[in-house]
Amino acid sequence: MEQSGAPVFRGSYTAKIDDKGRLKLPNAFRALVADQLGPSLYVTSVTGQFVQVYPMTAWHQIERQMASLAPQLPARVRYLDRVSYFGQEAEFDVQGRVLIHPRLREAAAMTGEVDVLGCVDHLEVWNHDRFVAKLQNEPFSDDDARAISEFRR
Repeated sequence: MEQSGAPVFRGSYTAKIDDKGRLKLPNAFRALVADQLGPSLYVTSVTGQFVQVYPMTAWHQIERQMASLAPQLPARVRYLDRVSYFGQEAEFDVQGRVLIHPRLREAAAMTGEVDVLGCVDHLEVWNHDRFVAKLQNEPFSDDDARAISEFRR
């Protein structure tokens, strides 16, 4: 799971949220975080529709980017409002679980079976039914393929 020396999260796995709101990260992802990036995480969301799990090293990079923007920039303020409202620092417990705090757990419908997706520098955790609906409602279009091909050159 590395690209150019930097760890990369890729693929998807099924996981479960337990009754206390803890997610046991799939072994492949947990090993990558614990072995290469450390146990500290930032668990957040911008929309509340799904959960984003960042290794603290990746989250620090986002914080540096936000710090470089003008403090009064409305988009910066709205982004920070949301990631702070939904976000909390977290660490793995001894069994490799991470707590998703109640506010975010409720907004993102984090119960039972969930999908954990690798998104290069972080993980996304989706309610399974919500993610399947997203895939159906937002198909990958020819315009999307063209836009990506522009960046891959």
